[in-house]
Amino acid sequence: MATQIEKIKQLREETAAGMMDVKRALEESGGDLDGARRILKERGQAIAAKKSRRETHEGRIEAYVHFNGRVGVLVEVNCETDFVARTPEFREFCRDIALHIASMKPLCVAPEDVPEEALAEEREIAEKQAAEMGKPEHITRQIVEGRLKKWVSEQALLTQPFAKDPGKTVGELLQETVSKVGENVVIRRFVRYEL
Repeated sequence: MATQIEKIKQLREETAAGMMDVKRALEESGGDLDGARRILKERGQAIAAKKSRRETHEGRIEAYVHFNGRVGVLVEVNCETDFVARTPEFREFCRDIALHIASMKPLCVAPEDVPEEALAEEREIAEKQAAEMGKPEHITRQIVEGRLKKWVSEQALLTQPFAKDPGKTVGELLQETVSKVGENVVIRRFVRYEL
């Protein structure tokens, strides 16, 4: 059975939360590690939501070129201060995002940024496929909308499963990073090249 100190140490390593935050979360959960993780995650999301309103004028442009020289990515990630932009956590996040973009080929940053032409083209394909099923029209509409929603989530960077940890999305990784660095962080834009 782990002691309180061991639990605090473990949670701090897992979540990068402050000592007192971890201690309070453990107290609130009655010493339950999973409960404390859940509490810390909820608090982290609340903090990220508050900080998302802050302006981000600093940051970094991360470049990634695949080992074969055939895929390259430039990504702009912004934060509030140059101090955070120089931290290892922020740099690692930028690197991970560039690597993710290289491997997962997103079209845009957020679902609302999906180009209308691509969405219209995908809608047409989904409508043809759904029509071939011979279902009633209201069912066909639901099938089309479901497929479009799934397709959009696969194309937008923030809703894609993170390449290094498919158990979370890039958006969730972004929220974790905001919690770790203590500032608003925004993936502003990216460009991906492939030969």
